[in-house]
Amino acid sequence: MSRGPFLCLVERFVYNHISGKLVQARDRSNFGIFEQIMTDRNNYLRGVALCLVLLSLAMSSASAQDGWRITHPAEVKGKDLNSVYFLDSKRGWVGGDEGLVLITTDAGQHWSVQSVGGGSAVNDIFFRDKENGFLLTGNRIFQSRDSGETWREAHVFDQSRFGGVPELYSVRFTGKNKGWIVGSISKGDTVVDSLVLRTEDGGASWRRTTAPTHGELIHLDFVNDHRGWIVGADGTVLATTDDGETWFIQRSGTRSDLYHVDFKNENRGWAVGQKGTILRTVDGGGTWMQALVPFRNTLLSIQFVDEKRGWLVGRGGLIMRSEDGGITWVQQSTGTTQHLYSLFVENKNAWVVGGDGSVLQFAR
Repeated sequence: MSRGPFLCLVERFVYNHISGKLVQARDRSNFGIFEQIMTDRNNYLRGVALCLVLLSLAMSSASAQDGWRITHPAEVKGKDLNSVYFLDSKRGWVGGDEGLVLITTDAGQHWSVQSVGGGSAVNDIFFRDKENGFLLTGNRIFQSRDSGETWREAHVFDQSRFGGVPELYSVRFTGKNKGWIVGSISKGDTVVDSLVLRTEDGGASWRRTTAPTHGELIHLDFVNDHRGWIVGADGTVLATTDDGETWFIQRSGTRSDLYHVDFKNENRGWAVGQKGTILRTVDGGGTWMQALVPFRNTLLSIQFVDEKRGWLVGRGGLIMRSEDGGITWVQQSTGTTQHLYSLFVENKNAWVVGGDGSVLQFAR
């Protein structure tokens, strides 16, 4: 920010005032005028200092307006929020504990409850187009055909089908027909197998495909009908080049659990997880490189708006931003220490949700 016309005007006025006094002092040899000059000089310095303080406050105010704003919708009542999705800058959803779903149509100024029931936390929300949305909670898929105005239970997967209790974590579609879901199968508190589901009819039916791991699979992303990636427990990264019909293991170089993956195209992608793990690739996952960061927070979500600019979020209220494709990261002030679980970014706005009903919005 420049010094601005106000500060320049103050400087010119005081300078002219003092210059006039100096002429008077020279012509009249009046010592009293010199005393007045010194007084004016001190007042001038005080004025400049005050202007600098006001300028600093103005810059801080502008910075605060161009940053993260946190709210706690009253409808949440202390529940954690785990997922967020926006169709545009105004219309979006957040999902949380006990099947809680909230919708906004005015960029988060007001929220309305759309609970889907079932008692399980909402793990993911995704729209394949403006009308058709999918929501995962426990072992259930809910679907909307009216731009998220209403949700209906579309599928329930019971343990008799899988030999254990399924948990659905992440869903993605690349068009009208093709979609995928990943998760896990458990017996008691123990994960006994991975779960990958695939649809070719827009979610009307789902069939299980084989994965080359029995560990927990947590998140997936596709860039087109053919290329996709999955991340999960113990540093697992899986990739497909044939519509998710078969999957193969990529070497991530870490044993930390990975919670989120994001690809911008067939080459550039990122993944985050435990112990401050940030991975990036520029060759479709053929090699994964780890960013060096001075913290060990568990990182839970990452998203890039293009090949250079991206954000990540994690435990302890952590939000970081990169401007160089994920090589380096800068921490941003959030005003909260709540764990932050999910991130959604579009052109001019970003949304983050987390513990105790936290909703953060970034507007540029």
